[in-house]
Amino acid sequence: MAAGAVVPEITANCGSMNRPLAIDVVGTVTEAGTRNQAACLHCGGALADSESELFDTRFGIDGSYEVRRCITCGLEQTSPAPNAEELQTLYETYYNFGGEQGTFYSRTRERFLASFWYRLWMRFEGDASFHSRKGTGRLLDIGCNEGRSMKIFTRNGFQPTGLELSERAAGVARASGFTVHACGLEEYQPATLYDVAVLSNVLEHSLAPRQMLKSAVRVLKPGGEIWISCPNSRSWLRAVFGRRWINWHVPFHISHFSASMLERMLACAGCHRVKVRQVSPAAWLASSLLVAAFFRRGKPTQQLRNPILFPLAMLIGKLLLFPFLWVANKSGRGDCLVAVATKI
Repeated sequence: MAAGAVVPEITANCGSMNRPLAIDVVGTVTEAGTRNQAACLHCGGALADSESELFDTRFGIDGSYEVRRCITCGLEQTSPAPNAEELQTLYETYYNFGGEQGTFYSRTRERFLASFWYRLWMRFEGDASFHSRKGTGRLLDIGCNEGRSMKIFTRNGFQPTGLELSERAAGVARASGFTVHACGLEEYQPATLYDVAVLSNVLEHSLAPRQMLKSAVRVLKPGGEIWISCPNSRSWLRAVFGRRWINWHVPFHISHFSASMLERMLACAGCHRVKVRQVSPAAWLASSLLVAAFFRRGKPTQQLRNPILFPLAMLIGKLLLFPFLWVANKSGRGDCLVAVATKI
């Protein structure tokens, strides 16, 4: 199949299936496909080729990957997928460039996230990280990383707790005064249920996305909300950039979702009032543009961390392509899915 090709989905039900065991990205044994991707991670169906010759375009990790599509439910998944231990090593080694702190880039990013300009930008951009949502109650930030979002959730009125696999990142978040549990979501047993569970750019990292959603819903109060953002596998930018679309992000992104697939999975997990909208973050567009211009196999794309070039690419890309991005969001081909659902 040609790069960027989109084929119709086939509806799948929520019934249990006999599937082999695999390790969930949050560190527990769950039902899923095998590591060599012989079956769909969601429904156990057979897989067909979708995209081939994909490489890590961010950190320069060696290796070639492909994305395969389930012929039963339509979920796409990266193959071969690392196991849980390999994923944790990858996160601790590469994410945030190994715990980057105190650099000009990181200081500039922190100042911007805490500024009025960031709040204004979200109104123009569309909020893919739920940073503009205000409220009260207990919030679980799943995959909280170094706690940047928890700082914003606190300012917005919530009482956040974090889950994070990387001990290095969890330690940074704890140093800021947050409670962060370094355990898997599947094994996490909170004494008090949460009002909100956030999976912001996390679900696509899971080797068992169906189980992850069920576990996230489990820790919610009845009537609690789950907030999810993840790349849209039907994005028009996938077709534009092909193998250099930033959201392939192999080997970290395991599962690739469409809006209809995500809606069905949330319903299967025990949610109703599922609302999915689409946005096209300028940061994602800028990343794809910079990768298209500078990526070399086996080498990190350093321009993605350039504090001058990256924001310049964001502004130019957003201004020049704004009409196309708006139309894509309205027509179901935006770059990012943003879902909110309520626990039954």
